[in-house]
Amino acid sequence: MDTSTNTGTSTDNFRTKLGFILAGLGMAVGAGNIWRFPRVATQYGGGAFILAWAIFLFLWSLPILMIEFAMGKSSKKGLVGAFKEFVGENYSWMGSFVAFVATAIMFYYSVVTGWILRYFFFFVFNSAKNMDTNSVWESFVSTNSLQTFWNAPVFYQFISLLLTSLIVYFGIARGIEKANRFLIPTLFILLLFAMVNVIFLPAFGKGMNYLFDFKLSQFANYEVWLNALTQSAWSTGAAWGLLLTYAVYASKKEDMVVSSTVICLGNNSASLIAGIIIVPTIFSFHTAAQSMKIMAEGNEGIAFIHLPLLFLKMPAGQFLIVIFFLALFFAAVSSLIAMLELPVRILMDFGMRRKRAIILIAAAAFLLGLPSAFDIRVFKNQDWVWGLGLMLSGLFFTIAALKFGVDRLRKEKINPFSSVKLNKGFNFIVKYVIPVEFVIMLGWWFYQSIGWGKGGAFSIANLSIFEQFSVGSTLFQWGIILLVFILFNKKIVRFLK
Repeated sequence: MDTSTNTGTSTDNFRTKLGFILAGLGMAVGAGNIWRFPRVATQYGGGAFILAWAIFLFLWSLPILMIEFAMGKSSKKGLVGAFKEFVGENYSWMGSFVAFVATAIMFYYSVVTGWILRYFFFFVFNSAKNMDTNSVWESFVSTNSLQTFWNAPVFYQFISLLLTSLIVYFGIARGIEKANRFLIPTLFILLLFAMVNVIFLPAFGKGMNYLFDFKLSQFANYEVWLNALTQSAWSTGAAWGLLLTYAVYASKKEDMVVSSTVICLGNNSASLIAGIIIVPTIFSFHTAAQSMKIMAEGNEGIAFIHLPLLFLKMPAGQFLIVIFFLALFFAAVSSLIAMLELPVRILMDFGMRRKRAIILIAAAAFLLGLPSAFDIRVFKNQDWVWGLGLMLSGLFFTIAALKFGVDRLRKEKINPFSSVKLNKGFNFIVKYVIPVEFVIMLGWWFYQSIGWGKGGAFSIANLSIFEQFSVGSTLFQWGIILLVFILFNKKIVRFLK
């Protein structure tokens, strides 16, 4: 099977509009929707957070996704080639950086996908009754010896990458589109099934009150707004370059505004359904103080330690545990597919055939994901560094739009291919709102990081490049990658066909 010509142009496109939208939803809806959104929403204002999160969908995520869509569909190239087309060869390094950030996330995201797959099989064959789920989790993440390879994170990381690579190998129509036609509807059916079961919990209303409780005073809390912005930015896939990559394969009739909006709204719907499942489940079996403590323990604690025990307290609990991890796995795989296709598309732009590109990228993903699989501290550091890197990626997409001309982008690249026409409000958001959001958001994260010493005081350790969640570690890793791509920018551009 051959899906590219010698010039790197695609001969394999999405066959239907529905197929493209489902692939876009697969790109956006990932593990973060299911385990991160409920935690952040309850910690930062409930209903006020949800409203702010919805506002930022239209003030950050959707405009950036439209920029991505326009760049990919117009250039018919991956990230590096698209940036070259839109802002010139001297700025192609921005596309290289965006591509590296998304690919670096893929390295450890494949580990997460492996964790989920392991837990799915674990609960298929084991009962959670009387189980110490905390010990099971600690044992699993620290198990990486050859003697127990079948039970190790590395093994399930390999299986997850192998499955994803096979899907991407079959190309867009036969692989990615067909897989998402199954994965995404099934994911939503599984989530809705779990939600229906949660509705019948005796304290369902109590949990819903915590999730949607609206207090006007919360709008005065800057943390509500900043966490809502980061959740929207990272959850929708805005600035990852994933939608740009899929847009390369979109048909000429694909509606940019409508498709981007459906993807964003579908993503937020999945997050809300997950919140309705998880928050009432936790609050139904714990006091408010205990529940908030659980929610504060982080994504891994919620998904792998607490929820299995709580589901067991429900009718058909063992079955619900299996359904939950199956849904979580489908969400993770659908996103991993897009993450793998992104660097594959770039190598195809360099003239490499799909088969060889997949083998190279999958092998690199497995090897470079090993440090995160073997050491949870490395995993958390990489999640911190490259999660923040998405903000810089968002800025680069905005710069691309500004250099190309926002009004020109709207009139020439978006509106002619959209049934809903954008007005000058789009120009204002891209020119002024998004840059201000970037400065505030990044400044807040760095301020918080530097102050994460004892008692919230300044700590010099947080400037160290060896600290897990330090500004120093973040800037050091960003700086190395940026320097490499800037220095080798001309050579990289020459490879583009």
